[in-house]
Amino acid sequence: MTTLTDTTTDTATEQFRAHVIRGLQLKEKKISSRYFYDDEGDRLFQKIMASPDYYVTRAEEEILRDQTDAVLAALINGHEQFSLFELGAGDGTKTKHLLRAALDKGKQPTYLPIDISEHVLEELGDALKEEFPTLQYEPMQGEYFDAIKRGFSDRPGPKAVLFLGSNIGNLDRKQAIALLKGVSEHLGPNDRFLVGFDRKKDPATILRAYNDREGHTREFNLNLLRRMNTELGADFNVDRFIHAPVYDPLSGRALSYIVSTTEQTVIIPGADGPIHFEAWEALHTEISQKYDKPMIDDLAAHAGLRRTATFTDSKEYFRCVVFAPNTKAQQPT
Repeated sequence: MTTLTDTTTDTATEQFRAHVIRGLQLKEKKISSRYFYDDEGDRLFQKIMASPDYYVTRAEEEILRDQTDAVLAALINGHEQFSLFELGAGDGTKTKHLLRAALDKGKQPTYLPIDISEHVLEELGDALKEEFPTLQYEPMQGEYFDAIKRGFSDRPGPKAVLFLGSNIGNLDRKQAIALLKGVSEHLGPNDRFLVGFDRKKDPATILRAYNDREGHTREFNLNLLRRMNTELGADFNVDRFIHAPVYDPLSGRALSYIVSTTEQTVIIPGADGPIHFEAWEALHTEISQKYDKPMIDDLAAHAGLRRTATFTDSKEYFRCVVFAPNTKAQQPT
């Protein structure tokens, strides 16, 4: 008998297959970084976040750990009860600082983490039950906008949305504006939206974060090929590819590529024919945009948001910016 889970899995696999085939048939090959995250990808990303070379997680956690009360106050805007949505919740480590403070102060938050990975949400739920047994917790698996639309319409009262981890950096400018605008359109005057932005800094520090000396980022990127072999029946020879990150300090873009070291073809069931790679041809897998203040203000202006608070870490590597809907100003076109 076919179950709902089986049907959902089959649909997700075919969406993955269609995306991969379409991306590999482009003149400049590209696959979205969203497909990094199978169980092994989740495990490897946890190792990346713990790496001494990957400053992003530590910088943002320092803000949320050492400035918890101020960040919480900026988010809940004086309310006792509120719904806390989080886009791409992961393991919730940083968010737990806010949840603990809210509960200690007698607030009544309902935490609604949104993630595409069912595995991540299950592990997060188990941890929350143990650490915060009184917390109201409602996980939401799926795409951000679908979950936000559904969750906001179902829940009255003030809301706060978190988008941590510099995940906005995985989007180009047009996509980032679309995401911010997609959330802002659901915000009321008492709602708040916190976004984590990785700042421009020493290019060597940034490049090392995406090419750590322990090799976790390399394995994380190459795991995408292994996932295509396992789930799609592809025949990538992973030993014939390398991980190649670059950083452009002018644009602030850190880019990750998987590069073929030899001319070769790959078979992916469902494709019209073999996928051809030239020697040293690159497959683009990820963008990690770094921001300065004018860039953040530009995104906010085009998304109909205004800044209400800004927090930074001791090294000024990272910014957590709290936004509210800008109902007075005319949005730029």
